[in-house]
Amino acid sequence: MGSSQFFGAAEIGYFVAMMVYIGYFVFRSASAGKAATVVTSVSFASQTAAILLRWFESYQMGIGRAPLTNLYESLEFFIWCLILGYLIIEFKYKTRSFGAFITPIAGLTLGFIDLTAMKTTIEPLVPALQSNWLLAHVTMAFISYSAFGLSFAAAMMYLILKTDDRKGSAYWFWTITAGIFVSVLVAMLADYLNYHILHTPVADAKDALLGSTFRNKSSLVRLLSYLAAAAFTGIVWRYGGVLKRTFTYFGVSAELLDQLNYNLIALGFPIFTLGGLIFGAVWADQAWGVYWSWDPKETWSLITWLSYAFYLHARFIKGWRGTKVAVVAVVAFVTVVFTYLGVNIFLSGLHSYGEMP
Repeated sequence: MGSSQFFGAAEIGYFVAMMVYIGYFVFRSASAGKAATVVTSVSFASQTAAILLRWFESYQMGIGRAPLTNLYESLEFFIWCLILGYLIIEFKYKTRSFGAFITPIAGLTLGFIDLTAMKTTIEPLVPALQSNWLLAHVTMAFISYSAFGLSFAAAMMYLILKTDDRKGSAYWFWTITAGIFVSVLVAMLADYLNYHILHTPVADAKDALLGSTFRNKSSLVRLLSYLAAAAFTGIVWRYGGVLKRTFTYFGVSAELLDQLNYNLIALGFPIFTLGGLIFGAVWADQAWGVYWSWDPKETWSLITWLSYAFYLHARFIKGWRGTKVAVVAVVAFVTVVFTYLGVNIFLSGLHSYGEMP
């Protein structure tokens, strides 16, 4: 078996784990929880083998590079870091309910990989990537991204657990965020069914992303998709208290979630500062002769850094705790998503090697 087969097995496993974790969370089944942990662990082992095999295969091809140099490889590495962090949290804090919020992030990332038909072949490095800074810069950036992803999940769980008033701004915030998140996940599953199972032809791979729903050529389909998403968000708003009662059943404390949110950001922020910004600037100077050029990727990386810097400032200087900083953590992770995926899809610049095919 080659790396592609191991990656494929891991992707299927993560999707299965996502469904089982959600089932465990909804139906409170201990056996489902154990099964979800086993499936996730086996999938993680398969992905680990895939990354190592891909690295070895690059040497067999005479290229010899770390599997972190294109959009596909970096997203796979992000998922690997995310799942590793989650498994550590699960075994340390003895709670599986976190998995219902983490595995959907991995599911969305995997769906993005499959639907956009990005290149998965091993290719020689472009000149800008032929540097000893590659491994440190990319590795540290994605370790920090995964820490921020885990903090996003902790923050969402905190908001669900601590907000009671349906008319309150925090309650509206998390229900709308959850509604959008789940709607996009369902839309990507519809895309997978439409373009991969039913093999509906599409002119451009980019058009397949949400092409069955929110970006469909038919205005009626787009309208119905938005109405369905709005209706689902309304259901989440109406029955959000059920999620809180479920958390209470699992014994997840708000204090733990608040502290976990802070710990993850406190871990990710210095790693992102050093690896994502400082190492990136040094590498940019070697590759392009300038430390900072206000390239879209650099600009949005700075926005991400400022967002998490604001979180830490608000917590330490302003004394913010609980709901306020949880909202900041959720918004900050949105900037992470746009920094990596949004810039690659909608903008262009010196980091064009990371664009979609």
